[in-house]
Amino acid sequence: MRESGRRVGLILAELREMIKPGLETRQLDCYAEKRILELGGVPAFKGYNGYPASLCVSINEEIVHGIPSGRRLKEGDLVSLDFGVIYGGFYGDAAITVPVGEVSEEARRLIEVAERSFYQGLEYLKEGNHLSDISAAIQTEVEKAGFSVIRDFVGHGIGRELHEGPQIPNFGLPGHGPKLKKGMTLAIEPMITSGHYEVAILSDNWTAVTRDHSLAAHFEHSVAITESGVEILTANDKKWRP
Repeated sequence: MRESGRRVGLILAELREMIKPGLETRQLDCYAEKRILELGGVPAFKGYNGYPASLCVSINEEIVHGIPSGRRLKEGDLVSLDFGVIYGGFYGDAAITVPVGEVSEEARRLIEVAERSFYQGLEYLKEGNHLSDISAAIQTEVEKAGFSVIRDFVGHGIGRELHEGPQIPNFGLPGHGPKLKKGMTLAIEPMITSGHYEVAILSDNWTAVTRDHSLAAHFEHSVAITESGVEILTANDKKWRP
């Protein structure tokens, strides 16, 4: 899972550097697929329940599962990139939200809070804690900033399958759900919006958007509870070379 995660982190870092006005979203998808094949893995999303691409590219009010196309990025857009890899029979999954050029103050804050809420949740990823301790910490951080947590989509266990139990909501009361144990590998992924958390699905049956068209941001890492604490499996390790 470390090897799979390293590839996810590296490719997302490379995709981040590509983001600029005028770029077609399918160019990002083509690059991600080409790179993971070069690195000896395969895309985790392509063909998953019929999903047609290797990368999810979601823009502005799109929360998750945006399908890459000929759509061009514009100055001021927010673009979320969600990417998964299979390597050696194990999965890695992560997501980032990136500004396109200069963005509004609200958009910048939304990106920051999505990432900060992930790390706030990570503080509770300890053996003996309850799963919902993570959920409650994320919700508290997001709502403290005046934003909302998306409730229709959740984090999940990950390992030999992309989506395994348990589900990890980004909201809820602490002290509930299974107790955390060493060896667990989880994909924690706050999805947040500047408006209301209600969701609609577009006619492509994949792209999820905020019903009120408010901006959305997504941040995700695959993580493990180890003997020495939490390990972020999909972090971009700049020293690592495949």
